[in-house]
Amino acid sequence: MSAHDGSVKVILFALGANFGIALSKLGGALYTGSASLVAEAIHSFVDCANQLLLLWGGKVSKKAPDATHQLGYGREAFFWSFMVAIFLFTLGGIFSIYEGVHKLHGEEGLESPGVALAILLFGMALEGVSFTACLKEVKERNRFGSYWAWFRKTTDADLLVIFTEDLAAMVGLTMAALCVSAAWYTGDPFWDALGSILIGTLLVVMAALLGSEIKSLIIGEAPSRDLRAEVEAALATRLPGAKVLNLIALMTGPGEVMVSYKIDPGPVGTAAELIAAINDVEADVRRRAPEVRWQFVEPDTEA
Repeated sequence: MSAHDGSVKVILFALGANFGIALSKLGGALYTGSASLVAEAIHSFVDCANQLLLLWGGKVSKKAPDATHQLGYGREAFFWSFMVAIFLFTLGGIFSIYEGVHKLHGEEGLESPGVALAILLFGMALEGVSFTACLKEVKERNRFGSYWAWFRKTTDADLLVIFTEDLAAMVGLTMAALCVSAAWYTGDPFWDALGSILIGTLLVVMAALLGSEIKSLIIGEAPSRDLRAEVEAALATRLPGAKVLNLIALMTGPGEVMVSYKIDPGPVGTAAELIAAINDVEADVRRRAPEVRWQFVEPDTEA
């Protein structure tokens, strides 16, 4: 299974889990009047919309190159991932904070807190299953050590979004459960309102971190894997004596890289022989690094 197929599987898994969670939270919010449950219901519905955007981005990013987009549409996936961060920030975070502040000034107490807590625990169970599937996929692709290092260096935008959403959901559900429990124990609705504010703040922070990482991909980020070694190995095999003078590699979409390199070919025969050797080098680079979709090679001298 390819990395793209793995991401789609994780997205569909998360979409199914979040839709079920969102419906249960919405029903619980309407029944109990819990601000924390309202915030969590909004969060889950926003996550569902976000996952649909990721699926759409993955689909349109596969469009073939044309006259106006000669390197293809791969960065469409990055754009829609960035839109997910915007929605998480505005629809999820800001509205949850607003709901919590509104409840702070209200006098309505929390009805049936036991029901609210049970729904939150149900949501944690479902979200835990989704998060486990996401972590499994992350572990398979993580070459950087810690999760934080992976978060900062990965170019798997769709998996990065799902990981961020699932992590925020698990932490948010825990916050909501603690605050509903505190409101139930003390009889003070302040704790429930605080839960909504904390969840909103969490979403704003996570959306800002996610947006920063996706922005880097949109404006042009180098792949997480250094391809210079693969290019040099291909040159050593196909064009002995050649030397890499300069190399630029950029992500053009999920799992898709453009590489441009200037080489000093060393002693060569005719122009036709040089062209054939460069074609062999390009084929060897693609074999060593299947993610390389585009290559541009310029012969030059080191002087």
